[in-house]
Amino acid sequence: MVKVLIIDDEEKLRNLLSKIIGFEGFEVFQASSIKSGLQRLEVEEIDVVICDVKLPDGSGVDTAKVIKEKYPTVEVVLLTAYGNIPDGVQAIKNGAFDYITKGDDNNKIIPLLYKASEKVTLNKRVQKLEKQLGEKHSFEKIIGTSKPIIKAIELTRKVAGTDTTVLLTGETGTGKEVFAQAIHQGSQRVNHNFVAINCSAFSKDLLENELFGHKAGAFTGASKDQKGLFEEAHNGTIFLDEIGEMALDLQAKILRVLETGELLRVGDAKPIKVNVRIIAATNRNLEEEIEKGHFRSDLFYRLSVFRIHLPSLRERPKDIKLLADYYAGIFALKSNRKPLTLTDEYIAALENNAWKGNIRELKNVIERSVILADSDVLDLDTLPLDLQYAKSNNQQLSAFSMASAEKLHIQKILNHTDGNKAEAARLLEIGIATLYRKLEQYKIH
Repeated sequence: MVKVLIIDDEEKLRNLLSKIIGFEGFEVFQASSIKSGLQRLEVEEIDVVICDVKLPDGSGVDTAKVIKEKYPTVEVVLLTAYGNIPDGVQAIKNGAFDYITKGDDNNKIIPLLYKASEKVTLNKRVQKLEKQLGEKHSFEKIIGTSKPIIKAIELTRKVAGTDTTVLLTGETGTGKEVFAQAIHQGSQRVNHNFVAINCSAFSKDLLENELFGHKAGAFTGASKDQKGLFEEAHNGTIFLDEIGEMALDLQAKILRVLETGELLRVGDAKPIKVNVRIIAATNRNLEEEIEKGHFRSDLFYRLSVFRIHLPSLRERPKDIKLLADYYAGIFALKSNRKPLTLTDEYIAALENNAWKGNIRELKNVIERSVILADSDVLDLDTLPLDLQYAKSNNQQLSAFSMASAEKLHIQKILNHTDGNKAEAARLLEIGIATLYRKLEQYKIH
């Protein structure tokens, strides 16, 4: 229910407005002064304030500014006995939703309240989304209690508030972009753009155009000037993922941005000033790449002013259960399912896997399990077969028995046919009834 606060020193008017507004289903509160009105705002989650312009203890126009500064989602409608243009202009400048003259309010107030309450709802949604976005990319959302991940979080917290260039190292799938976003979120650049690009996903020429943009006529099809990602990230942060894949001559242009704060669009001779914080990441050993002549040493030293290594999942096995529970909860929510229970055997299998793809691989496995689960329990049967054969409760299942080999082969064929059992039976050269019997025997879903 929308809550409305009326601030007016005329008791009869307050009571009349309260009745009119109350009949429309709004919850109404009253205050006879600015002081008592502000006190009411502190204890009630008010949505709309209707305030007289002239009150014994101050101006409603000034109060509108105070309310909007302290309660940004609250909308303020000002009432005056004698409207004048300067007051009306100042009221809007101070953040008031509208400014109306008493006497007209009986006809205007209800439609106005509905419009104001719609804006309040929208403001609250935006505020909630902004909060969720902040939480999503904050350090609090990085899951783990093991020493290696805690050390990485502590380092990123320290560097976030500075403007220092950061180099994130670690295997693929360890969450380098998550850390980069958290650094941006904890920096003074948070209200500006965070722009990310995977340097390995583009050819040299395409990557140069993406990063620096181009001048009209620079190449066939370049009909107008185009900004690059560095310009889009002006005053914000750019995340250069897999920078070890970047061509040498393009590395020189990145170095120029770092040293001078200037860039050249493709086909342009006039430099453009940019103020950008660079966070780079790589899964390569850049010192070895320098030795091979694949990476510039001067760029490496500029990028690695503050280097942070992100541990692989193998280095933090105690975090696997935490991550599994988290992703199981996320995917259950997305598929409108009840909270899921992960069996001890399921967790043991996860903890004994090598996880070459790290968190990204774990996330994909959990999503697959949630899809396959027929109940609110994730057990071994919902895991890929290679994980089912991992150590569980210190027991090594034989991967060399005939039954194990047959089960694995059937599963691979089913994967190949996207679950088409008739086609799988044809490829296996067995009858469909035999296939169904084996699926039941091996508990293959």
